[in-house]
Amino acid sequence: MSGWVALLWAAVAAAILVVVGTFAVFVVTGRITPFPDAVQTTVPEPDDLGVVDTSFTVLILNGTPEEGIDARMRDDIVNAGWSGADVFAGPSGTTDFSTTTIYYVNDDDEEAALGLAGVIGGAELAQSDHYANPDDPEGRQLTIVIGLDRSGEQPEPEETSEGSDVSAEVDGLHSAGSSARMLLALGVTEC
Repeated sequence: MSGWVALLWAAVAAAILVVVGTFAVFVVTGRITPFPDAVQTTVPEPDDLGVVDTSFTVLILNGTPEEGIDARMRDDIVNAGWSGADVFAGPSGTTDFSTTTIYYVNDDDEEAALGLAGVIGGAELAQSDHYANPDDPEGRQLTIVIGLDRSGEQPEPEETSEGSDVSAEVDGLHSAGSSARMLLALGVTEC
């Protein structure tokens, strides 16, 4: 038995020498770095998240058939720091608004609209004075029209006199890029 034990030890020693030798060759040739330098990682900065500015009045209009979605969004906005007296929610003149959109009046308000979009989980932005308060034109107001992209319910299709689907007409106006004409076509004429 001592012959077998010696042979076993010789095999183990040979295997260890082969592994160590292979590792040494890889280190010498630069294929393996035993102690690599610490790599400095950088976290990419998001493009622009806007500014959460709670001094704006927020008007939320439910453009979907789902009841209560505007009240839930109002609660989210109030929980994010807005005063309950500055956030208003209610129905819009339509129930088939396709994409949730935040409307702002002035160029300077875009950063606040971006911040609000971050609070509600994203939305399209559009500059329009359609929802500006006529009694306070200098007032700072953002308007959210909740779209079907946030709703679990879809509206019942309505037929027009030509027999075409109203939602197809709205989608056509939206793709043409005319927010004001789309809002008028949807019957949204008042805040």
